[in-house]
Amino acid sequence: MDLPVMPPVRPMLAKAVPAVPREPGLVYEPKWDGFRCVVFRDGAELELGSRNDRPLTRYFPEVAELLAKGLPQRCVVDGEIVIVTPDGLSFDLLQLRLHPAASRVRKLAAETPAAFVAFDLLALDDRDLTGTPFGERRRLLASVLRDTPGLHLTPATDDPDVAQDWFTRFEGAGFDGVVAKRTDLPYEQDRRVMWKVKHERTADCVVAGFRWHKDGEGVGSLMLGLYDEAGALHHVGVASSFTAARRRELVAELAPFRERALDDHPWGEWARMDAATPGAQSRWAPAKTLSWEPVRPELVAEVRYEHVQAMRFRHTGRLVRFRPDRTPESCTYAQLDEAPPAELAEVFDL
Repeated sequence: MDLPVMPPVRPMLAKAVPAVPREPGLVYEPKWDGFRCVVFRDGAELELGSRNDRPLTRYFPEVAELLAKGLPQRCVVDGEIVIVTPDGLSFDLLQLRLHPAASRVRKLAAETPAAFVAFDLLALDDRDLTGTPFGERRRLLASVLRDTPGLHLTPATDDPDVAQDWFTRFEGAGFDGVVAKRTDLPYEQDRRVMWKVKHERTADCVVAGFRWHKDGEGVGSLMLGLYDEAGALHHVGVASSFTAARRRELVAELAPFRERALDDHPWGEWARMDAATPGAQSRWAPAKTLSWEPVRPELVAEVRYEHVQAMRFRHTGRLVRFRPDRTPESCTYAQLDEAPPAELAEVFDL
């Protein structure tokens, strides 16, 4: 492979802002919930690179095949690998694709094929475009993509009102939010020179356990639960990212709830280390045991989260405060507000 921009490339990044920016000279795009991927193509050679330099080519042979049909012979393209379902973009199905067995990869490629959404062009033929303004890179990208099933050019607009509308309407389809870029922006690797507005809400959750921090002296994460309509408490995720001082404070705050914690604990059976429970081995790091400490499910925490997928928080939550004024029984799934995926067909021509 001999391209003007060679792997590895560290993708250009975005920093979080609380609202859609409204400065002149911005272009807005949906923020995709998938695997960031920089594609390098030099004739018959094609490589899918991830943001952490982990090659993705072997895990997504169907994506490599569609890109070979839809991209120019020599180019470098930045984009996102996604899996589209009738219920929206599925990050869970995407994670299952990272399997070591080639036979399993082939099976999943046929059963849950992935798509590719292109949003930047870093090189074309012998031209290094990383110093070219984004507006020109976008025009070139739109002109060179071939009409290929599974290959999509991301929607873009220079109207902040349209971007705000996307932020609301696209949410249920699995989009993370909206990204804003300056039209004169060069491609700056590994720098947060774009802006992103992500969906964020709060929910009151039951604290049913915790995990120790790796230093062994403080709480690393709180294990959170919500009740379903039948009264069963489900593990929905964790809240973490505490300062060292706050980790130590939490040890003292949780201490009273650790007494006789396993008496009638709804998650007590997880001591069997079932594969689907928080006390099991990590699926992605088998050497890491996700051991946990139970607490009586009596403490309620207000937690900031982004969105829900498969009845769980998609990302790690953030503790806002404890809520002594709330009863654990009031912490149900009914408080979660998720929009239906009405706009997915608009983007993917379903």
